[in-house]
Amino acid sequence: MKKYSRILHYLAPYKGKIFLYFLFTILSIIFGLVSFGMLIPFFDLIFLGKTMDLPAVAASGDSLANIKTWLYGHLQGYSLLQMLAAICVVLLTAIFLKNLFLYLSFYTLNPLKNRIVNTFRSDLYSKILRLPIGYFTEQRKGDLISRVTNDVNEVESSVVGTLEGWIRDPLTIIFTFITLFILSAQLTIAILVCIPLIGFVLGRVSKALKRQSNEAALKQGESISILEETLNGLRVIKAFNIESILKGKFNTVNDELLETKNRISRRRDLASPMSEFLGVLVFVGILWFGGRLILGGSMNLEGSTFVGYLAMFYNIINPVKTLSTSFSNINKGYAAITRIEEVLKTPVMVDDNPTGKTLHSFNDKIEFKNVRFAYDDAVILDDINLTIEKGKTIALVGSSGAGKSTLADLVPRFHDVTGGAVLIDGTNIKDYALQSVRSLMSIVTQEPILFNDTIANNIALGQPDASNEEIIQAAKIANAHNFIIQKEEGYDTNIGDRGSKLSGGERQRLTIARAVLKNPPILILDEATSSLDTESERLVQDAINNMMQNRTSIVIAHRLSTIRHADEIVVLQKGKIVERGSHESLIAQNGFYKKLVDMQEVR
Repeated sequence: MKKYSRILHYLAPYKGKIFLYFLFTILSIIFGLVSFGMLIPFFDLIFLGKTMDLPAVAASGDSLANIKTWLYGHLQGYSLLQMLAAICVVLLTAIFLKNLFLYLSFYTLNPLKNRIVNTFRSDLYSKILRLPIGYFTEQRKGDLISRVTNDVNEVESSVVGTLEGWIRDPLTIIFTFITLFILSAQLTIAILVCIPLIGFVLGRVSKALKRQSNEAALKQGESISILEETLNGLRVIKAFNIESILKGKFNTVNDELLETKNRISRRRDLASPMSEFLGVLVFVGILWFGGRLILGGSMNLEGSTFVGYLAMFYNIINPVKTLSTSFSNINKGYAAITRIEEVLKTPVMVDDNPTGKTLHSFNDKIEFKNVRFAYDDAVILDDINLTIEKGKTIALVGSSGAGKSTLADLVPRFHDVTGGAVLIDGTNIKDYALQSVRSLMSIVTQEPILFNDTIANNIALGQPDASNEEIIQAAKIANAHNFIIQKEEGYDTNIGDRGSKLSGGERQRLTIARAVLKNPPILILDEATSSLDTESERLVQDAINNMMQNRTSIVIAHRLSTIRHADEIVVLQKGKIVERGSHESLIAQNGFYKKLVDMQEVR
């Protein structure tokens, strides 16, 4: 049960409801057995036309005889029709109570099953939000989406969906076997000898389901990844006429998924009919074995009792069948649980400090002291020493892969240093509460990150309680107000998935308006204008200049014309600072920065 420990953990707070479920289930089973037990006096009455000889029954002294003595003693003095009516009333009452308690057991358990799935999905999403950015560079987005959707659905249908079977069916089998043992210990022992053989056969059928289910989950993730890439790259796909290539790639994965699912279905669907056949095989064996003993006088068991025994035994065939199906589904669902657990158990390399103090304001400077950052043995930054005074603008330049974005990402703790320290106002950034650190920062990235919502809600993302006047003022500072009011619904215009209804320049100005509205003391601008046309770049750069006033700014730029007036330009190469200074002093050094400027023909 260790592999299902998380499900048991989710159930732990609901011990009272679980106890009720056990109680209702046991009562349902007991009344079900009573209904089958009433077949014995019914057949006695029909076939014998009389009650048992009470003195002979009492003298036998076994449990079944004592029960019959008590029952038939209460029926004496009544006519045969009255006895038949009494038996029918008891039978009907037992069936009613059985189904009533069965319904109550479902009524109690189903909300818990739904809660487990809901908590699974919620915990998985919460963990994705907490995982460091570096984690997602190693994972396919489609595979993560598959884990949140398909794998959780698989857990719901294969594991949680059969949860009542884990409890009800074993209890039904146990209570039924106890009753069968009371009726005939000799026959019941013979049945118990056959059970290990049945279990072995069914175990062989379901053994490979876990491996095949894991293969199916991986193929499902691949297909979602291809779909996600297709939706994001439709322009390129159509421009290069590669629809057939993508279609072939998707169909290959889809066909492999189909074959894997077919193998899973064939093996899973074999469990139920095979378990039923084996159960009927044992039933027929008992029918022959018991009938032979009774006819030969080797077993003191009346025909009516034997018929009731057979009816009760047949009653456990269906629980055995559903239990075997449940185990097959559980093996299938275990692969999904494993994939979900891989995400849930992924260590969070950047986590909040539970005892961290709140950073209320930025008053002095940001310091990088002997900072080193490595990722999977690859050194990204090495021996970085840098001080950013409050109110200053620091520009980071260098070749692609030099470590510029990584250096900037250390300030909001998207990554944590593997050596040295980052300090804000003289205190290690790890000693602050993570949320308070990020609350003092805004980031504008090269690719505008917007959400499928209205313009106003996207601007107010970091300040959800902002007034309309504040939103409009932020848009004006970002040079976005004019194009917004030209939209049919103005600030209430829905911008589509990832802002697809807007131009690149419009999307970027909205992200700047969002940063302005948050009004942070620290700005991080990661190549915010590099993907824009000349006119959009001018509008966005003007907006950035407006936003940067009286703020501490860290600017990453490929277009060096945008950072000429920075207070200090830091040149990175292969994770190290190779030059630093103002634009004019770096030009005078005639080093790497000047080469970059010459290549862009900026003077």
